[in-house]
Amino acid sequence: MICVLAGGVGAARLLRGLAQLVPPSELVAIGNTGDDLVLHGLHVSPDLDTVTYTLAGLADEAQGWGRREERWTVMEELERLGGQTWFRLGDRDLATHLYRTQRLAEGATLTEVTAELVARLGAPLRLLPMSDDPVRTRLTLADGREVAFQEYFVALRHQVPVRAVRYLGAEAAQPAPGVLRAIAEAERIVVAPSNPILSIGPVLAVPGVRPALAARRDDVVAVSPLIGGRAVKGPADRLLAELGHDASSAAVARFYAELAGTLVLDHQDRDDVASVQAAGVRAVLAPTLMSDLARATELARVVLAAGPASVPAPDPA
Repeated sequence: MICVLAGGVGAARLLRGLAQLVPPSELVAIGNTGDDLVLHGLHVSPDLDTVTYTLAGLADEAQGWGRREERWTVMEELERLGGQTWFRLGDRDLATHLYRTQRLAEGATLTEVTAELVARLGAPLRLLPMSDDPVRTRLTLADGREVAFQEYFVALRHQVPVRAVRYLGAEAAQPAPGVLRAIAEAERIVVAPSNPILSIGPVLAVPGVRPALAARRDDVVAVSPLIGGRAVKGPADRLLAELGHDASSAAVARFYAELAGTLVLDHQDRDDVASVQAAGVRAVLAPTLMSDLARATELARVVLAAGPASVPAPDPA
């Protein structure tokens, strides 16, 4: 089994590559729910949905979020009425959130609802939320205001400096059923090229997850989300710098050093190799820009082969 700690777009692309090499029954992702929010009375799980839509072949690749061939009838009418439209939800996407909210109101857990959506939309993996309990990422801005993740990321377009991040509710949360078992039993555990602080940080904040990973450190391979010291998408480079880290793959290695024995970093960051190794982390150079499925699959091969012992890529057929 291959277990992946996953955020949004970067994780979804790597998972799509892994899905070309690993049978669906052997691919498990633990998804970030720190980004979740309630909007228009609906429970929205952006990272879980990005992974599901991408692996089901339904994602809007150009936009980086939501469904392809989307329609916007509801948002257009809501805007005409003067409603809140800063976080845009397409008509097909709304159906997902309506279903999730209905099932949660009926007493289903987020784990159960996520499994139902993955099966009905046809995504070839097992996707687990990090917790069925609410954990919410909150950011303290340089001006002292504390905002929810989506206000920072969408409403403010992550263009404001940050001085602190916390994961509200994490201390009381329990790992979702299957999370710790997946970490304990996986042949390879992968930390996807997601924002270490905003996407992977909430997963690590759930009690039990960090020690479970530390116990498997030699089998954990992280992929740097930075190329040439810059984030491919989003504010990972700026946020690392704002919170006192370097904007470098070496800083990513230090961030994960207690949990991951190996870091895959892009060839453009070859100058970071010595610093990565100085942090006690093996460095593996590879092309990490997943601009298409072929490149994502090649990166997935590298990830499976990285670490003290390689994991053979089985025939998904």
